[in-house]
Amino acid sequence: MMQQTGYLEKQDLFEARQNGYLTYRIPGLIATSKGTVIVSTEGRAGRGGDYGLNDVLMRRSTDGGLTFEPPVVRVHHEDYGEGPISNFVMIADRDGEGLQAVFCHDYARVFSMQSVDDGASFNQPADITDVFEQFRADYSWRVCATGPGHGLQLRNGRMIIPVWLSDGSGSEFGSEHRGHRPSIVSLIYSDDRGSTWQRGEIVCRDGDAIDGTMIKNPNETVGVEHSDGRVMFNIRSESRINRRLVAVSPDGVSGWQVLGFNDALLEPVCMASMLRYTLPTERKHGSVLFANPDNLENEMIPVGGHLAHDRKRLTIKVSEDDGKTWPLAKVLEKGPAGYSDLARLADGPILCLYECGIITRMGDDRYLRLARFNMDWVASTSKPI
Repeated sequence: MMQQTGYLEKQDLFEARQNGYLTYRIPGLIATSKGTVIVSTEGRAGRGGDYGLNDVLMRRSTDGGLTFEPPVVRVHHEDYGEGPISNFVMIADRDGEGLQAVFCHDYARVFSMQSVDDGASFNQPADITDVFEQFRADYSWRVCATGPGHGLQLRNGRMIIPVWLSDGSGSEFGSEHRGHRPSIVSLIYSDDRGSTWQRGEIVCRDGDAIDGTMIKNPNETVGVEHSDGRVMFNIRSESRINRRLVAVSPDGVSGWQVLGFNDALLEPVCMASMLRYTLPTERKHGSVLFANPDNLENEMIPVGGHLAHDRKRLTIKVSEDDGKTWPLAKVLEKGPAGYSDLARLADGPILCLYECGIITRMGDDRYLRLARFNMDWVASTSKPI
């Protein structure tokens, strides 16, 4: 009998109602060129909402994600005044030149900071909100957000962080807070390894139409570099078609073309994650991984709830044609599961950090869980699409 080579291991890195936080949300995950695995999350006190007393916590692993150091509060909300710290986005320079991170305060200011010791420490954050002020020439925003999830570094070294902006007129958080709808998607980028950042072109807006379907509230976006050097954005939206929206750019900054909605990628209105697993060769495009709740059911949504669909059945999908088709799919977590982030170790293992479990409702997640697996596990008994 042939020995099975696929494996899947899971461990819970954060648990709700522990260490003074109601819940832990918004996973961030990277693996550095030196093999260090770094996870980040928003420790949410108060009621656990987007506008709560949120800090950014971090844990590090130096053995490929097998064991982790204790959590540390990397950014504390009290150091910035009223409002949450949120949307912490990391990029690990592939040449070992350091680790870049950006985050938001109160969805109104954005900061950048760097680490030169694989995330053991960071320098003092620098305010880069002036980069976002440049968007006002095209869009009068009152809410700005980076990512979430990890950022993207192209093969030429350019760093890209998708962002979304809102005019704040939506009222989903009540009159005391600025809403996150309607919204647009764009990006910031750096050509000097995070020393300075610039704004990119607007990718798409609420109210745009593609193939006769109106785009509604595009926001949290993930990206990957195509085999030919183009950049693909895969965009969450609240469009009626309930599929992920796809756009491409020749350089990841300008010339964006919205291609449409990908039929193979369901959109339950939830953050997703995307990662290039293998680089392209002369004969192959290489492989790309995608993770999100592959589900459009409404069994867990309370009457009058603001979420569109259940967040469950977190699934890993594989494409070998730059995201045009996704012929393989493997369920990673059958039960409740929401936001996720993907990373790859240099020697092959794949990591996925994700929200899972429910205490009182969706969004009140019990665990932030890390899965460690390989492509053999994904390929074994994968469901064809």
